[in-house]
Amino acid sequence: MSTYTRVSVTSSLEDTQKKVQQLHNEGFKKDHIYVLTHSAEGTNYVAEYAGAEQISMAEEGLFTSIANLFRSRGEELRAKILALGVPEAETDRLVTELEWGKILVLATPHMSEEDTLMMYQGEAFQRTIY
Repeated sequence: MSTYTRVSVTSSLEDTQKKVQQLHNEGFKKDHIYVLTHSAEGTNYVAEYAGAEQISMAEEGLFTSIANLFRSRGEELRAKILALGVPEAETDRLVTELEWGKILVLATPHMSEEDTLMMYQGEAFQRTIY
């Protein structure tokens, strides 16, 4: 089982659904597989279609979630991606992918709180592109 955040960029609902299933088959729990699109409505639709989760206050934290109410959509997306442990340098590229109409699939490992702190300090992640 992976100990880092996995990030994939997909181009269609079908590819997204396949990627979510693949991650689940690899051992990621369904409630740790997230999708993200440029629009909130699109994210909701894709999450339901693919059987994935949306990044919520539980992942972002209370203060980030409140701050997102006052941010531009690009800044909100950046904060959501960062909350899952993706390095800042990679986050900018991923937001650009979202602006181009792509879909992000992010999977976080299920770990204890202590392990999670170590993972985020190391900012470990793996990126794949479909």
